[in-house]
Amino acid sequence: METVTCIKDNTANPAPLGLFGFGITTVLLNLHNAGLFGLDAMILGMGIFYGGIAQIIAGMMEWKKNNTFGTVAFTSFGFFWLTLVALIVLPRMGWADEPSNGAMVAYLFLWGLFTFIMFIGTLKLNRATQVVFASLTILFWLLSLGHVTGNVFITRIAGYEGILCGCSAIYAATAQVLNEVYGKTVLPLGILKK
Repeated sequence: METVTCIKDNTANPAPLGLFGFGITTVLLNLHNAGLFGLDAMILGMGIFYGGIAQIIAGMMEWKKNNTFGTVAFTSFGFFWLTLVALIVLPRMGWADEPSNGAMVAYLFLWGLFTFIMFIGTLKLNRATQVVFASLTILFWLLSLGHVTGNVFITRIAGYEGILCGCSAIYAATAQVLNEVYGKTVLPLGILKK
């Protein structure tokens, strides 16, 4: 007779860490894209540590929880932030040439495509996550369009749309934390009926 032992997962939910890291960093970068302040060490530091490293840690924690979607999303977007900082900092340090406009179009478009593919996965998740990924897809493609056209107005629109995207991630993170702490729905996530 074979004995089966079931181990209950008592580890914390890593999604709020990843969502806060993504959301806050996204809001700050898009305040810059909206033209409200320059691109400086505050945004780059957030991109490395909270947008980048914190999301990668959240992705590894999702891996431990056997959540493929969370692993791919948080780890990928954590590395997105690190690559974005590298694209800005490496040329300033003289370690690489500044990316061409065409290269940035391809970079932003492909991140938009990746995000759209992940958005399709959210159709089996909650509404809050769907809003995050849908608005992020739009953000990447608006930024790509801004680079294609050289139109600063499009980049400004993308900045405001990005602020909304980041706020939607902050909302989703806040809802998950507060709902767990209070043991009831404080902020709805729009859970889909199965």
